[in-house]
Amino acid sequence: MSVTIDITALPLERITVAPSPLAELGMALHALSEPGHHPDLRGWAAAVSSRLDPSLADRLCEADFLWHSTFSDVFAPFAGIPGGRAVPGATLAEELDLLDKLTDEQFVNAALEFTCQLRYDIQEAGPLHDPELRRRSLELAAARGAVQERFTRRLLTDPPAVRAWFRQLMLDCDDAFFADTWARVQPQLAADARHKTELLRRKGLGEALASLSGAVSLDEEGRVITVDKLVAGHTAAGDGGLVLVPTSLGWPHLMVLHRYGWQPAITYPASGSRPQAPSVEQLTLRLEALAHPVRMRLCRHLARAPHTTSELADAHGMTAPEISRHLSVLRKAGLVTGSRRGRYVRHQLDLTAVARLGSDFIEGVLR
Repeated sequence: MSVTIDITALPLERITVAPSPLAELGMALHALSEPGHHPDLRGWAAAVSSRLDPSLADRLCEADFLWHSTFSDVFAPFAGIPGGRAVPGATLAEELDLLDKLTDEQFVNAALEFTCQLRYDIQEAGPLHDPELRRRSLELAAARGAVQERFTRRLLTDPPAVRAWFRQLMLDCDDAFFADTWARVQPQLAADARHKTELLRRKGLGEALASLSGAVSLDEEGRVITVDKLVAGHTAAGDGGLVLVPTSLGWPHLMVLHRYGWQPAITYPASGSRPQAPSVEQLTLRLEALAHPVRMRLCRHLARAPHTTSELADAHGMTAPEISRHLSVLRKAGLVTGSRRGRYVRHQLDLTAVARLGSDFIEGVLR
């Protein structure tokens, strides 16, 4: 599975790399509500949470579905501006001004994407105009809790009031903690954006995309960007542009905005973040390789010391060809290595790769 972006005939000058203070604030709110996703930020999250005014904390709980289980596109309003060529604002206030330029329908659909849309990348009516989607949105919001149901009902009844409420909430977060955080991370993000822009200019889009993450690639014709994820989706730049948004707080998430009618954008961990997990295909191969009981027993031997195929066959009461087939699966998955000693090949478990399986799985599903 993957998300693809058709960039056929897209000139390089319509590809922008730019930090987004509103997107980074959304990442900060996500890290506060889901510290388990961001172990490196637990100290920061604990310090911020301990200082939050109780009233502000309650208001954040009311709308936490905007950043908790999914990352709402209200944090990327530039992408919804008609024409598809807007870029993130330089300040939080500028980005909130962009949010005010979205239609009520755009704002509501983006705020309620976790309930409203069966398909994110095709055109659908929204809950403001579709009674069935309105009913479904309220029903699913109620399943999240009474607070979320009240928020959703209010949003569907009076979008401008909720938009003003959200704007004030973001400004209060800025006063409470985000201004200090942004002052700390903004220089790193600006430097990363400059580096990626220079890479784009000097070495081309393929090199620039590869530097974002090992999960991002460009096809040989330079027409389609593929982002390796556990979701499927598609969008196209068309006559608009493409925006690449670095984040300092977002690792391990690699997010692709591919909403129908919006400008595509990729939010990626800035340089210096931890390495990405293996591809979805490689991760699947590793998990499937270890699912077989014979291969699990082989791993027990290979974790303790190198063994030849004949030694493993004798130990397990199997034929050498049978052992070879199982070793081939483990080797293809990148879990077993081999070294030749004379006419014998000694196989050994790659303990580093196996030790990372848990964190690779978490990174893969969160990416």
